[in-house]
Amino acid sequence: MDINNHFGVYGVCYRKNKLLCIEKNAGPYKGRFDLPGGSQEIGEGLTDTLVREVLEETGYTVLSYSKPRVYDAFVKEEGMNFMVHHIMVFYYFKIDNTIDQKVLPSLVDDGANDSERWVELDEINVENSSPLVLKIKQELLGEEQLDKVIYSNWTVK
Repeated sequence: MDINNHFGVYGVCYRKNKLLCIEKNAGPYKGRFDLPGGSQEIGEGLTDTLVREVLEETGYTVLSYSKPRVYDAFVKEEGMNFMVHHIMVFYYFKIDNTIDQKVLPSLVDDGANDSERWVELDEINVENSSPLVLKIKQELLGEEQLDKVIYSNWTVK
């Protein structure tokens, strides 16, 4: 079976027992909660990607970021003959609530906007969330798992 690599940078903003998520409208995590973030553009550093993607996907401006870490997951969609090795860099980030969110155009460079939502941890499960959100839920609950995770029959909604 072929394995394709996907590398992305993602932001984790957790406060008042809620995680800032986006509701994906395309791709393998369509119809699920995901973290704001994505692929680097040519010449971007990791934190440049973080700041750009958070703004594009949520309208929030990143004030600061911390605690970089890397996890990975292998995801094989139902009916596909390949697997994606998703390598994910996470940063915690802070936003300024006193500043209004920027109004986003209906389309941004990397596709249609996903909607953002603050999600309670107990709402997050394998049926409604991406592997990224599931990984962060584990981390926030103190159940860190550093080894790869394999989703061998991932359902795209």
